[in-house]
Amino acid sequence: MQTAATDMLNIEFPIFAFSHCRDVVAAVTKAGGLGVLGAVAHSPQALETDLAWIENEVGGRPYGVDLIVPAKYAGDEDGGYTLDDIAQLIPDTHRAFIDEILERYDVPELPADDTTTRSNTAVGGHDGNAPFSANAALPQLEVALASNASFIANALGPPPGFLIDRCKEEGKLIGALAGRPQHAERHQAAGVDIIIAQGSEAGGHTGEIGSMVLIPEIVDAVNIPVLGAGGIGRGRQMAAAMALGAQGVWCGS
Repeated sequence: MQTAATDMLNIEFPIFAFSHCRDVVAAVTKAGGLGVLGAVAHSPQALETDLAWIENEVGGRPYGVDLIVPAKYAGDEDGGYTLDDIAQLIPDTHRAFIDEILERYDVPELPADDTTTRSNTAVGGHDGNAPFSANAALPQLEVALASNASFIANALGPPPGFLIDRCKEEGKLIGALAGRPQHAERHQAAGVDIIIAQGSEAGGHTGEIGSMVLIPEIVDAVNIPVLGAGGIGRGRQMAAAMALGAQGVWCGS
């Protein structure tokens, strides 16, 4: 099945599969689609390790990396908040409220040196930097750009101009998620190559419009390839997205 999206990335099937698991990314790419590694929870070192592993597995086939590089940050002038900065914003009344709940339900304390429950989440950030901050995101971006990834997706808002410029310099395609037609229009104006039209079924973090309504609205709003996302897990749902004008699908779970 050939579409504008498959032609752009030289893949066999217009199936883009987002996953935090490197094994899934490699398996999808080897099967003819495009595996995309969700990297927000990775430290730069862990990301470098996983991308090297993926490249060894896929044998030169294309794959992608999904980052979160917002155009604006709290604390921009210093590269974004640190985790300590955020901790200081939590009021004492909220801390007391949480302590009371933990005591009421006999929740055991997490050992001070136990980071296993936080190692695979975006909540903890890395190297003392808050997740989604410039200081956290930019080292990840440098690792992704130095890799052989063919596609870089930005999962939150329009990609900053420097991200688009760097991707173009490195010969990588850039994608961005959109939950409204005006989001897609801004992405296209910024220089994005592929739009992921993400309905509310896909976690809801881009908006409240369902995929069946959103996909054709975004297809009509832009003149670059659109991928349908949100609630697509079977062939019939993929066929529906393609019938609505999508040039491929973006699958998560």
